[in-house]
Amino acid sequence: MLLACIAVLVGLALLIWSAEKFIDGAAATSHWLGLSPLLIGMLVIGFGTSAPEMTVSVLAAMQGNPGLAVGNAYGSNIANIGLVLGFVALIAPLAVHSDVIRKEMPLLVAIMLLTGYMLFDGWISRWESILLLCGLVLFIGVSIVRSRAQQDDPLTGEVAETLESKALSRGKAIMWTLVGLVLLIASSRLLVWGAVEIAVGFGVSDLIIGLTVVAIGTSLPELASSISALRRKEHDMVLGNVVGSNLFNSLAVVGLAGVIHPIEVGREVLVRDWSVMTVMTLLMVLFAFSWRGRPRRINRVEGGVLFLLFIAYTGYLVSLVLLS
Repeated sequence: MLLACIAVLVGLALLIWSAEKFIDGAAATSHWLGLSPLLIGMLVIGFGTSAPEMTVSVLAAMQGNPGLAVGNAYGSNIANIGLVLGFVALIAPLAVHSDVIRKEMPLLVAIMLLTGYMLFDGWISRWESILLLCGLVLFIGVSIVRSRAQQDDPLTGEVAETLESKALSRGKAIMWTLVGLVLLIASSRLLVWGAVEIAVGFGVSDLIIGLTVVAIGTSLPELASSISALRRKEHDMVLGNVVGSNLFNSLAVVGLAGVIHPIEVGREVLVRDWSVMTVMTLLMVLFAFSWRGRPRRINRVEGGVLFLLFIAYTGYLVSLVLLS
């Protein structure tokens, strides 16, 4: 058990570090290839911040632990909204200016409803997983078109500033992309092994481990990048990181895991985890949109609501482990 705990801690630390290097390298490489800052912000960074969830979930599914994959995806979505967005908004209210992000939010809500429908029969089949991946391809296509039509979006300037602050030569950009990817895979294997061993040792499901330890750990890159963006007053980057990551988690992470291994889900996933994830998503959308002329911002009270929901949900899961 001690060895498994060490594996989880080392795996998480290496995963966070390699994810940051992978994101920096991939964003810089995309910039060198001529992609617009807006497209980099919408796709490359969104994909990069979900890279830990993708690698962990794919490896978990390949090793016959699809519950860990689903728990990681949905738990990370909850952590992104409650821990990342809620905590950052508690530090400073977040002004929302980007039309691109606001247009992605209804799509995220629609995906939440679709996944709820898929979970209703207790299975995420390969065909349903393929449908999620097709949705990902469609989202990428729409993002490319939108990035060409809305180059003056406020998110464009924020991404450009981020790229300038982390400028890399072409060689270093490619090197860190490859090194980050290799270490992501290696650290994910270590993390999955440790998480499964802990689940067996404590007699709890790999779903619970995925929803708590693994989900929070794989959301730490989003938290670090969001705090960094907040220091530069790049508020749209904070919200964009969360929305983009949750889109990729719901479509790519679950889709890839389900294609590898059809996922059997207990009723509690729909009633407990999906419900919390969907309610928090709806609250995020409600807080970020303008109503009756109210300035578009997520204030400290709203951030506190999201953060407390995350604490309450995580506390409930921990109580299940302690009482088992």
